Amino acid sequence: MNLNVICDDGTILKHEIVKEKFTDKLLKNKIGYIGTQSKESNALNIFSAYFSESKAILLDETNRSIVELLKQLNVQSFESDNSENTLFDDKDFSLMYFTSGSTGYPVAALKSKENIISEVNALSLLLEKYTIKKVIITVPFIHLYGTLFGLMYPLMNNVDIYLKEHFLPNDILEMIDDYTMVVTTPLYIKALNKLTQKKDLSKSIFISSTAPLNHESIVMFKEKYKADIMQIFGSTETGGIAHKLNDETSWIPFNGVEISSNEKDELKVRSPFVSDILYEEGFKNTRGEIQTFDYVELEQDTFKLIGRSSKIFKLAGKRYSTVQIENILENIEGITKALVFVEMAKDSLRGEYLDITIESDQVFLAKDIKKILQHKLSNLKFSIKLKIVKEIPINQTGKKLRIK
Repeated sequence: MNLNVICDDGTILKHEIVKEKFTDKLLKNKIGYIGTQSKESNALNIFSAYFSESKAILLDETNRSIVELLKQLNVQSFESDNSENTLFDDKDFSLMYFTSGSTGYPVAALKSKENIISEVNALSLLLEKYTIKKVIITVPFIHLYGTLFGLMYPLMNNVDIYLKEHFLPNDILEMIDDYTMVVTTPLYIKALNKLTQKKDLSKSIFISSTAPLNHESIVMFKEKYKADIMQIFGSTETGGIAHKLNDETSWIPFNGVEISSNEKDELKVRSPFVSDILYEEGFKNTRGEIQTFDYVELEQDTFKLIGRSSKIFKLAGKRYSTVQIENILENIEGITKALVFVEMAKDSLRGEYLDITIESDQVFLAKDIKKILQHKLSNLKFSIKLKIVKEIPINQTGKKLRIK
């Protein structure tokens, strides 16, 4: 297989990915980090670490809390000659990823080769009918989603990878051939919907993750490009949990994933993809099972995702997901993006209020937003705090970031 890097001038740099070229015996069992470099460097360094059987920690170097944590743990880059011991020396892992913990402290999810291989095998089985011959990836590799779909799936299925440091929607359309898989986010799906150009992509498939994709965007995309969109639901700790195609409402667990729920109707996951070891101010052995904070409605072999318990707004005994509220607002003309949180009001009898930030060049009053939500959700009274900004920032995977 080849890793093809598209340059801004249209030229292509080609790297042949074979084990012999990327194996370094001096790296075996060595611990080091791979930071936020170019996508090309990240990809090549991850392949090198994987083939050399080293222990690679992937991180976003703009996240100060993670950088500071690694300093405290004496973890340095692979280029360093540092020989000090770290807490991770005796732990079995191939790749390590960081995510946000419930306490705000970074959580490290240690992924063994078995975790990675078993999940890619499940992906390969799921995607087999699409006869994929080419993978285009728009997301970074320092997150689990990008590594699995953009590097490990192509590697284990001998499929060429195509990447560019900064993709524009037109770039993707120009590069897609028949039997192409595009690994991306809702941000790109929505951007492609805005193009005037149309193209029959019925023999290709788009993979979308990191955030929900609303029904209207999916229907518009399917009508315009004829391509399937497969949404992936999972987390860094659990790996992939489930998938759904196009505008399906129910999630189907991946092969090998067992789901259940606790007394609060929160999803519990058991699978070979789950990190056996997590680190959050100490090590925790998951024994292959993780209790999530996602409210679900279990069906026979599938489930419906209501939302995260930390992002649920309760009104007159009913639960509304902040994601659902964001989708409602983003479908209003003049609102580009919306970000919603549930906050506790210390001096209010209602207890909760919606903290809403919208990206817009227009003037919206709190009463306008409340009227929209009352029409769509409930006509009951509730409190909101509204902020209008020119831009809601997003991170590398397209997730919206809260403005302090």
